[in-house]
Amino acid sequence: MAITRLVCRYALADEPVPSGWECKPIQGWHGAEGRVIWSKRVTNPFKLPDCNVQISFSGGRTSAYMLHEILKANDGLPDNAVVAFQNTGKEMPQTLDFVQQVSEQWNVPIVWLEYDITDEGKNSFKIVSHNSASRNGEPFDKLIDKYGRLPNARFRFCTGVLKMQTGQKYLRSLGWKHWTNVVGIRADEPRRLTKKTEGNIDLFYPLGEAGKTKHDVEAFWAAQPFDLNLPIFNGKTMKGNCDFCFLKSEATLAMMAREHPELAQWWIDAERRLNNRFERNRDMASLVEFVSRQQDWVFDEEDYFCQADGGECTG
Repeated sequence: MAITRLVCRYALADEPVPSGWECKPIQGWHGAEGRVIWSKRVTNPFKLPDCNVQISFSGGRTSAYMLHEILKANDGLPDNAVVAFQNTGKEMPQTLDFVQQVSEQWNVPIVWLEYDITDEGKNSFKIVSHNSASRNGEPFDKLIDKYGRLPNARFRFCTGVLKMQTGQKYLRSLGWKHWTNVVGIRADEPRRLTKKTEGNIDLFYPLGEAGKTKHDVEAFWAAQPFDLNLPIFNGKTMKGNCDFCFLKSEATLAMMAREHPELAQWWIDAERRLNNRFERNRDMASLVEFVSRQQDWVFDEEDYFCQADGGECTG
């Protein structure tokens, strides 16, 4: 019989209440500060179902924290579960090192996958490792050269193929036909918690169910003997996912161009080769050149570069 428990957490009164949670006012000085309490009765959301389960590991702190809680709730990784990391070839090297550390420190097998193309020209996958993983955008190059176009914020086929489809093709090669995909989206990302199915795949968000937020993630990693060696700014790992991803804000890309201009060359080459842009309002070469001519003070001005991003990459 499943054991239910009451999960409670403080929140600000103007925060959107996640689906299934109850919001109650608080008396005293907490309430005077505009705080409320969210509550929900749940079973342990990190306990995996008996069906086949894909645990999506992006290589970031949030999905790694989710993986840790799953391992703790299930006394290790169940036989019906697969942890998969899809490498695009444009991840920061610190991300690849972190994926390997998670595997070694927690004694959990992680399947490293990359997009590939068969001799017949069909989309496929290949299994790699920390040592053999692409580091110069090779899977991404294969994708854009095959389709003859670049992804953008409105047509993000890079995520759909490099990450999602690649993982699905691997699981189908195991004979899986229907499974649950466990995704690391938190309770403080309510707009990303709405999708429940994707074809024959059920989507489940244990961090959202448990009411976990970025503060829980940060507190967890502050107490661990290892961590992702990428800085956090305002609760976000700006250098996570693909290094110069077009979904990142202009301010983040400017920071990347200032600190890692050599990593922009792949994006510049791709735009020139396909005579197109990842972002319709700017080309990467112009951005990098513009940043190189700026003095240090502009990076301290919050409004000098646009802070808005184009969304989140999930895979």
